[in-house]
Amino acid sequence: MEHSASSTAVVPAQVAAAAAREVPSVISRILNNSPFSHRHILSSKQFDRNELHTLFSLAHEMRTQVERNGAIDLLHGKVMCSMFYEPSTRTSCSFQAAMLRLGGTVVGADGSSSSVVKGETLADTVRTLGCYGDLIVLRHPAPGSAATAAKFSKVPIINAGDGVGEHPTQAFLDVYTIREELGTVNGLTITLVGDLKNGRTVHSLVKLLAYYHVTLNLVSPPSLRMPEEVKAELIKAGIAINELTDLNEVIAESDV
Repeated sequence: MEHSASSTAVVPAQVAAAAAREVPSVISRILNNSPFSHRHILSSKQFDRNELHTLFSLAHEMRTQVERNGAIDLLHGKVMCSMFYEPSTRTSCSFQAAMLRLGGTVVGADGSSSSVVKGETLADTVRTLGCYGDLIVLRHPAPGSAATAAKFSKVPIINAGDGVGEHPTQAFLDVYTIREELGTVNGLTITLVGDLKNGRTVHSLVKLLAYYHVTLNLVSPPSLRMPEEVKAELIKAGIAINELTDLNEVIAESDV
């Protein structure tokens, strides 16, 4: 069978594209020693500083490869189940985009169009999704729901927000961004502003910042201050904290 010149010219391009999507050796080396393998991610305080640095090194390499090649085949053949009981744009889409960029696929459901509306329990939903995919990304309005789901799931649960509880992957991204933009976290003055009482993102973030030498300014109305138990963790870790109601008092001295 004869091939046209145009068809043979495509072959090297296809080979090059496939090679570009292969998993780089540096990523493979990091993954071989990954403390995150097959683990639920429910709270930011599950992981110590060394484990975070492993995660950040991996994220940096992945980011470099995706910027260079558009995607890599790290998760080829893997399926992520996305289950969101609350509306979401950034968290939902970022997880889906990440899975697709890494060569995997996504099955999505939400609380308004799934069997939840017929009374299906969280335990049954998780058991079902675990039969379809290799991990479950879960957002649920009840604090502690991710930990509950983990008890019934045979695949890893990633907590994408459990009410006013935590949002650990957002905290990972926040600390990673600070390191990438400013070069370090140590020695910085970081100011958190807004609803610190109910903000799950800041509850997770301060648990990670406690691993570093930082000063934290907590700016909020008196009725929305950081919970006492969270502040107690910071004080125990030796973190200097200042509680204020006016951002103007500290904005000039804030690094972040």
